[in-house]
Amino acid sequence: MTKRTSGILLHITSLPSPYGIGDFGSGAYQFIDFLKNSEQSYWQILPLNPTDIALSNSPYSSCSAFAGNVLLISPEFLIRDGFLTQNDLEKTDFSEERVDYLSVAMHKVDVLYKAFRNVKKEIFLNEKFKVFCQENEAWLNDYSLFVALKEKFEGVCWSQWPEDIREREPATIEIYKGELHESILRETFFQYLFYTQWFDLKEYCNKEGIKVIGDVPIYVQHDSVDVWVNKEIFKLDEKGECEFLAGVPPDYFSETGQLWGNPVFRWDVLKSSGYEWWKKRLKHNFDCCDIVRIDHFRGFVAFWEVAKGEKTAINGKWVKVNVYSFFDELLDYFDEFPIIAEDLGVITDDVKEVIKRYRFPGMKILQFAFDNKQDNPYLPQNYIKNCIVYTGTHDNNTTKGWFRQEATKEIKKQLFEIVGQEPTEDNISLALVKLAMSSVADTVIFPLQDILGMDESARMNQPSTIRNNWEWRVKVSSFDFSKQKQLTSFCSSHSR
Repeated sequence: MTKRTSGILLHITSLPSPYGIGDFGSGAYQFIDFLKNSEQSYWQILPLNPTDIALSNSPYSSCSAFAGNVLLISPEFLIRDGFLTQNDLEKTDFSEERVDYLSVAMHKVDVLYKAFRNVKKEIFLNEKFKVFCQENEAWLNDYSLFVALKEKFEGVCWSQWPEDIREREPATIEIYKGELHESILRETFFQYLFYTQWFDLKEYCNKEGIKVIGDVPIYVQHDSVDVWVNKEIFKLDEKGECEFLAGVPPDYFSETGQLWGNPVFRWDVLKSSGYEWWKKRLKHNFDCCDIVRIDHFRGFVAFWEVAKGEKTAINGKWVKVNVYSFFDELLDYFDEFPIIAEDLGVITDDVKEVIKRYRFPGMKILQFAFDNKQDNPYLPQNYIKNCIVYTGTHDNNTTKGWFRQEATKEIKKQLFEIVGQEPTEDNISLALVKLAMSSVADTVIFPLQDILGMDESARMNQPSTIRNNWEWRVKVSSFDFSKQKQLTSFCSSHSR
């Protein structure tokens, strides 16, 4: 990221689509055209992995670090590609503004089952399907079996399954593969559809000069195929339950910290394998995206570990990681290592030293800048060129919402001194966009909500809460000429 460039943060689920949730259909291609016409260089998204209504639909809580979220498959393109007919789709009346995950999931699953029934007798005659299965065998077979087993055992966590399958005894696995053959084939087919549509979309994106920035959560969910298959690399007891949970201590977002509930890694075991699991995970994500943001990067230096049974993250402790061994191994393995280090929150000198040593670009958030301290690292005057500046992220309020709900009189006074005009609800979003663009940073990324000047009703996520998150959607009418022209003007000043 040496050239001065900019881009937009907008997750797939927020795209326009007639099917209740953003997907890989025509709305995604229209957004790419909007990016191109606005002279943007990047499209940043959130993790593409499966989500779960029981886990509040968070893309950061998934049953797989490799599989794709089938809710993002476009029914429109299933018709185009011959997997469905128009008669297979029922009329829908979904909201254009919010995702109703329960209704959407019921509808999408029904549509996907129809597509599977239409092709299951001939699916192995599809050469592309066979190639997909061969190329993704390392994760695909275990994932499809895991989903089929979850269905068989009515959704209970894998650690509560009968011991023989919980412990993956080979003879038992073969029995279940035979018993659940059709369910396994169905889930494999769904992943084929997902990745076929995603790579078509990414190819179009790259052809139009746009790079995709993906997102990798550092941790995985306990009830996931990753932990079931790789129990040895996590701190678990003899029955597969978590001995310790991941999180962060009290911070900007929560006075009691955040207790995520994920198992923590056994870094000694990871090291003994040459960090093989991480190599596979990052290669998969580098194949899917051009650049990858590593969420909670500081967890590679030291992680906050909380004993099971604790109700909050307050009573945890920092545990150090041999970070130089890890990154030296990965940088030797990969020809290119295009990552962004999410270095927000409690960042100590040792974390800063790692980022500096490997020249990983970190993140700067303008909403965090205004505390009247001249050494605040989020103030534009303290930026370096090799960083990514955001007005806010998916975890922040929109800038207008932040100004209305969180900005104090002192913050507003400092804003006036820095931006050179009286800040108001109507001008604050673009004022911070311009402030980011005028900084020395090589790259700036904006949530689309801030480009559109939207208030708190368009917030994507509020950490430590479980309701009304990940639901916001944009209407196709927002991709209009006036916004393209405005962004083009900002980009011209930024690329000076």
